[in-house]
Amino acid sequence: MLMQRARGARGFTLVEIMVVMVIIGITLGLVSLNAIPSPRQDLQKEAQRIALLLQLARDEAIVRNRLIAFEANSERYRFLVRNETGWDPVTKDDLLRERAFKSAPVTLLLDPPAQTGGTTNANLRITFGREPVDRPFVLTLGSGEDRIAIRADGVGHFVVE
Repeated sequence: MLMQRARGARGFTLVEIMVVMVIIGITLGLVSLNAIPSPRQDLQKEAQRIALLLQLARDEAIVRNRLIAFEANSERYRFLVRNETGWDPVTKDDLLRERAFKSAPVTLLLDPPAQTGGTTNANLRITFGREPVDRPFVLTLGSGEDRIAIRADGVGHFVVE
């Protein structure tokens, strides 16, 4: 009799195996949902990157005593430096290099609207001057139904909302 009891207690029951399989399935489902970023998360990351780059460009304009502009269209964005004859794209700086939007095409809205002097091909342009105080603005990035705003207070703080 002892041999029969020992033989029956060795394995797992079907119910125990099913419970373990359900737990594994739920865990894998949650992991896969978090591993695939949503378009809103991509836009949020892009806005955070741009906010940091705008802050860097503003600081560079003050330190170098030169105008620096952020220029963007629906596909890409870049930074420009003002020289004696006009605007030159920043090419030798890895941080301020030209980049494509990851979730292109992106709709851009600047409030208050920038002055259109000097912009071409319907590019949006934000210019940072040599002064530490600038005018506040809100740059809104949109992709599909998602909207993310970058709010600048004019004294160097950029917040993604």
